Amino acid sequence: MTVKVLIVDDQIMVREGFSVLLGAMPDIEVVGEAVNGREAVDQVAALRPDVVLMDIRMPEMNGIEATREIVAADADAKVLVLTTFDLDEYVYQALRAGASGFLLKDASARQLAEGVRVVAAGEALLAPTVTKRLITEFAKAPENQTRPTASARIGELTERETEVLVLIAQGLSNAEIADHLVVAESTIKTHVSRVLVKLGLRDRTQAAVFAYEARLVRVGG
Repeated sequence: MTVKVLIVDDQIMVREGFSVLLGAMPDIEVVGEAVNGREAVDQVAALRPDVVLMDIRMPEMNGIEATREIVAADADAKVLVLTTFDLDEYVYQALRAGASGFLLKDASARQLAEGVRVVAAGEALLAPTVTKRLITEFAKAPENQTRPTASARIGELTERETEVLVLIAQGLSNAEIADHLVVAESTIKTHVSRVLVKLGLRDRTQAAVFAYEARLVRVGG
């Protein structure tokens, strides 16, 4: 199955560079490019890409606002944020807006292609530095900044599903969660799917963000 990608960046050299790198992959097709967030929103509606490589700092509409609009439109496209620094102050905001992960702009061709594949498959793409940043940010946030309905929504999960959600938030893969809980990986995939459906979340990254917002995961926990 070919993964359709839309590249969004206001710098033509970045767009062309990524287009060449991804276009060389047999299972990836670059279906379009956009120079700002507004154009990205329109292109997603028209081209229906699987993954959007989204720059953050752009004129007219930035990547955070564009990500929020794309997610609000219930588009199937997964947003993969492009950033210059792994601790970019806007990465956290982009994840809360609905982005499925992030990549550094100096990523190798292999890392870029693998990142696109991972996000297209619904997996999380979060570097350890970003996971730590999420924990730190939510640890600093007042309790009243958490989602007001979080407790009620968590109550919809079974004890095992809640346990799986915590492990997702800690960055574990399905295989690692299966080893930790001593069950089959297929069982974990089923639990993950049920967690996403019950909480109304798009993917594992949003599940991790939800767990932090709900104070289900805390520093040191």
